[in-house]
Order: sequence, then structure tokens, then C-alpha cells
Amino acid sequence: MLEWITEADLSKANSFGFKVTAERYISVTHLSELKQALNDVKENGWPLLILGGGSNLILHEYIPGAVISVDFTGIHVLADEDNQVVVEVDAGENWHAFIGHLLEMGLHGLENLALIPGSVGAAPVQNIGAYGVEVSDRLHSVIVYDSQTEDIVQLSNTDCNFRYRNSIFKSEEKGRYIILRVRFLLDTLYSPSLEYSALRNYLLDAGFEHPEAHHVYKAVCEIRSSKLPDPQRLGNAGSFFENPVVSETQYMDLKAAHPSLVGYPERPGYYKLAAGWLIDQAGWKGVRVGGVGVYEKQALVLVNHGQGTVAQLLALASQIRESVQEKYAVTLHMEPRTYPPSE
Repeated sequence: MLEWITEADLSKANSFGFKVTAERYISVTHLSELKQALNDVKENGWPLLILGGGSNLILHEYIPGAVISVDFTGIHVLADEDNQVVVEVDAGENWHAFIGHLLEMGLHGLENLALIPGSVGAAPVQNIGAYGVEVSDRLHSVIVYDSQTEDIVQLSNTDCNFRYRNSIFKSEEKGRYIILRVRFLLDTLYSPSLEYSALRNYLLDAGFEHPEAHHVYKAVCEIRSSKLPDPQRLGNAGSFFENPVVSETQYMDLKAAHPSLVGYPERPGYYKLAAGWLIDQAGWKGVRVGGVGVYEKQALVLVNHGQGTVAQLLALASQIRESVQEKYAVTLHMEPRTYPPSE
């Protein structure tokens, strides 16, 4: 019989570090435990939150029902052919540690995503991305537990319906699938992904015209550390807002009115704007409101200075969105989701 923890403290289970209490909580490390926990949830009709690394989640002060942390661990090579390897990693593995392990194994393709906080199981949900690479670029498939059919199912990359910071797990089938393991298709021969100019220039300035994987990994870690605060020291969820996508016409109008506007072609007829630039130019960088604020080094990051609350954070986010909307007629959308949902 499973031992649920009642009135559990989740302050360390969310990267903002907000004081959070769960009505009941359990960590599962095997499929049998997960099935038993889900059976308890079903029999009692409890609301359910599946918790990953807590790095892209804003938890309210009290979480009713049940919280299950899927803490399966393990990394396995499934196939090795023609300089490509399929690696399967359990959902509970730490994402950054996994990237480091891949380098030790001589496997490449995900080093641009180093130092992103959270668990491997949470990565496909958000389709995390950085420095020109997204998880979907290297994801082979996802092994999930289908809570509707109670079957173990393999979803292909296409099945996941990935797009910018979104997937089937976050939208169409939200709550249906519990990610157990993720499979990645990786290379044994290294070919760096240096489309992102800031990363490419950083490496060139360091003297690496033809960088190896460990050079890229180190550069990514150094760049992220210079711009983003360590959640262990200053609570945050990384980038708080998605980079908005606008029509080419709107982009050209904005560029004419604001020549220093930062934007990049997204797809034919559309441009992606740098949300950090919009927030910075709207005067929010370094602003502190109560116990929360906007990080002084990167306007895209909202932080908890130690005594902040979810209400303060969401109020600040709302003010920023209204400000950017008023000044640029551009709508910002939050990357992290709230639980229980605010909207």
C-alpha cells in the first residue's frame, strides 16, 4: 500500500521557491507504483497534478487533491547504426545532468540545451529550446502512460505535434498522457548547430572557429549563467514569456517606428520578436514589486526575491503584458503554466 504524504511542503519542488503545500503527495519510482497511485486518485476522485522538475510551473499556495512526482531514472542505448544512436532516458532524470552524460558518451545534438533546469520528462511538454535548437529536433519518440486507456503507448515525434514552446502534452491532450521515458536520436559524428548568432560570436571571440561539442556545451553554460539566475539562489522559471510571432506587415511597421527592434524571420510572412527586448524597452528590467521583480540582467526573467507570492508574480506579469500591449500592440504569452489553472 502506498504511503501518501499529507500536507506536503513543495517549496523546494518549484523553481520559484514559493511556499506551497500539497494536500497529498507521493514520489513514484516504478510503473507499478504509478499505477497504484493513479488508482487511488481515480477511486477517490482527487484532482491530480503530475509533477516533473517544477521548473516551468507556477504553483499556487495550496494544491488540492494529489500530486504525483514521476521519479523514474535510467539511461539506455537502444540502437547504434550509421553514426546515429537512439538513447532512451527515464522521465525523472535531471535534464542538465543528462546532457553532460551524453557528452561523456560521445553523443551529440543536444549540447545547445545545456543548463536548462528541470527533468527530462518535462522537456517535451514545453518543447524546450535554446540557442537555435529545440527538443523536437532530436526527439525520436516518447513512451507514455495513457490515462484514458490505461495502456503504455509510444508516440512518435509527429504524434507529439510539436511547435514553438508547445506540444500535444500541453494543449490538445493536456492531462491525458504521463511521460515515462523519452527517446532521442543523436549523432556520434559532431556537427555544431551555430545558427544562433550570439552563440556563434561567443565561440569566435573565444578562438573556436571550428568548435567541438564540449566547447559549445561550455559556451552555452557560460552564456546562460551570465544572463539567467540560478534558481537555487534566486527563484525563477527561466524565460517567463514566449517570443511573440507577428505578421511581416506588423513587423515592418514596428521596425519603422522602433529601428532597434529585435526580430527574426519565423516562417514565410511572419517574424518572431524578442520578448526580452520589448519588456526592456517598456522600462521593466530590474523593476521590483514587493517580493518579486524583473531580473536586472535579463528582462525576460521574472524572479522571486525570497518573500514573494504567486499573486504578486501574476500581478506583475499582467502589468508587463498590458504595458507591452499598449506600447507595441503585441500580446505576450506566459511560458510557465499555473496550477491550479488561473484562467
